Amino acid sequence: MDTCASSRSSHRRAVRCSPSFVLGACALALVAPGSVGAAQAAPPAKTQAPWTTPRTPEGRPDLQGNWTNATLTPIERPRGLPKVLSKEQVAALEKVRSDSMEKAGQKSDPNRTAPPVGGDGSTGAAGNVGGYNYFWIDAGDRVATVHGEFRSSLIVDPEDGRLPPVTPAARAWATRRGAAMRGIGQYDNPENRPLAERCIMSFGSNAGPPMLPNYFYNNNYTIVQTPDHVMIMTEMVHDVRIIRMGEAAPLPAALRPWMGDSRGRWEGDTLVIETTNFHPMQTLSQNIGLYGAWGATDSLAVTERLHRAEANMILYRFTVRDPVNFTRPWGGEVPFIAMPEQIYEYACHEGNYALSNVLSGARAQEREAAKKPAARPKPR
Repeated sequence: MDTCASSRSSHRRAVRCSPSFVLGACALALVAPGSVGAAQAAPPAKTQAPWTTPRTPEGRPDLQGNWTNATLTPIERPRGLPKVLSKEQVAALEKVRSDSMEKAGQKSDPNRTAPPVGGDGSTGAAGNVGGYNYFWIDAGDRVATVHGEFRSSLIVDPEDGRLPPVTPAARAWATRRGAAMRGIGQYDNPENRPLAERCIMSFGSNAGPPMLPNYFYNNNYTIVQTPDHVMIMTEMVHDVRIIRMGEAAPLPAALRPWMGDSRGRWEGDTLVIETTNFHPMQTLSQNIGLYGAWGATDSLAVTERLHRAEANMILYRFTVRDPVNFTRPWGGEVPFIAMPEQIYEYACHEGNYALSNVLSGARAQEREAAKKPAARPKPR
């Protein structure tokens, strides 16, 4: 039985030594000179075998398990920062997050005053009257590390870590959409509400592709492999992508499912996924949430590469090509870290009272507004 055991988590490693080990070390220091040779003749300590890529029965790299891409590193690089951060910069960033989490996790003051009726008018859950407490939030507390570098952005192409300029066609499309939406309230009908609020798609670009963190919570994934398919389940809204492996033919152009049509192949030990045929509504406000007003076009294509780089990490790389919306392709790298915890079903529809409440609340406001006398025109 080993006298030293190691305890690992994703962020720290502690070594615990038993009292017998400490006593043994003290005893060794008191050994008589004549017995040193016996001590030196003891068998050498076993060295840990180097890590090798685990493989499926078919010999492919085993990507299966639960993973998370939660991180402090933003998708776009803040202006003025280099691609790689120093240890001092990383320590400062992670301390700010740690301090804010500790403060947010403190017990509430039982003598605090009640929030104003209807909220205080600020942004946030229910006008700042409260939403989730911080126990449920998992936005990430570490800077993304790739190839030993502390990254300041997930986007690495272009080199400035920022999205390339959009095309004149994309700007014209946004102008036309804005004009078409004039006079239509954001609470007029359920179709005007975000896809995540309607429990249709993940927040931000969690499910993707590309699969990016939402900087809120539930940035977790489960991967399952068979010889013919790879399944990636996203915890947020329990979206599931089914990637067809091999020489799968693309779907007809008229078929555009949520998360697109994904086809996979192996290039050595790297899983390569090509996705086209995106649903036109998905990227409008959800999938590649970086688009803002620009929706998926027929030309949008995303290439993803998943490589089991370490025992506890999959290096996820992606490239987005959409010549209609962007002046050039762009892409990035995201570490997916192994997580030992289970992933539970995200029960969105079962408890989604928010959508009906939002719409009924808007109707109530309209009824109250109708009771007020119309404002008289000012005399000239």
